[in-house]
Amino acid sequence: MHRLLSDAARTLVPARADRDGPLPPLMLVLTVVTGLVDAVSYLTLGHVFVANMTGNVVFLGFALAGAQGLSALASVVAMTAFLCGALAGGRLGTRFAGHRGHLLRMSTGAQTLLVAGAVVVAAVADGRVGPGVRYTLIVLLGLGMGLQNAAVRRLGVPDLTTTVLTLTLTGLAADSGPAGGAAPRPGRRILSVLAMFLGALAGAGLVLHGRLVLALGLAALLLAGTSVTVHRLSTAGAPWVRPA
Repeated sequence: MHRLLSDAARTLVPARADRDGPLPPLMLVLTVVTGLVDAVSYLTLGHVFVANMTGNVVFLGFALAGAQGLSALASVVAMTAFLCGALAGGRLGTRFAGHRGHLLRMSTGAQTLLVAGAVVVAAVADGRVGPGVRYTLIVLLGLGMGLQNAAVRRLGVPDLTTTVLTLTLTGLAADSGPAGGAAPRPGRRILSVLAMFLGALAGAGLVLHGRLVLALGLAALLLAGTSVTVHRLSTAGAPWVRPA
């Protein structure tokens, strides 16, 4: 338990000499954003994910088999937008390959603009999510989440992918003491799961009470805060900005 709590504390408040510097807590913020955005997409946009592409592949199979309440077109649009966003994120990763701070600042800045665009669309629609609004939101949010995934992949912070928790949960069990493992970074892994859960909980609570704009606005605010924070912390001499 002491090791778990110590690791969690170090993830939330990293030591200045840590290899990843301030990246771990910032990755947790992005994980909260993922929970918020996927709550919005699943509960408002017709049972589709904009961050969890595994779910969309499964939903696409269900829809093509004739399952009710699922849209093959929505899944395809979400995956296409996600891939386009990932492509843009890959180009950013190549351009800023030598400076992780610049990469995260630029990716979260662009993602903020995309989510802010979704806020505007939702506000103009005033809660009425017709086909046009639905697919516009799917595209904007899918682009943003694809961009986030590509940037986070290039950052390479262990156990903080911000979207995929299957391997994180597997690691918690497979690397645990009862399994004969050394259980590296248990606190970080648990915090990652908790961040996703809290984001989904907050997003669902807001959406189910008719606060779609507020849910998207909260995601945009967290992204903007991340971008500003990285800008202030990524000084030229900071050791964590170098590629992992």
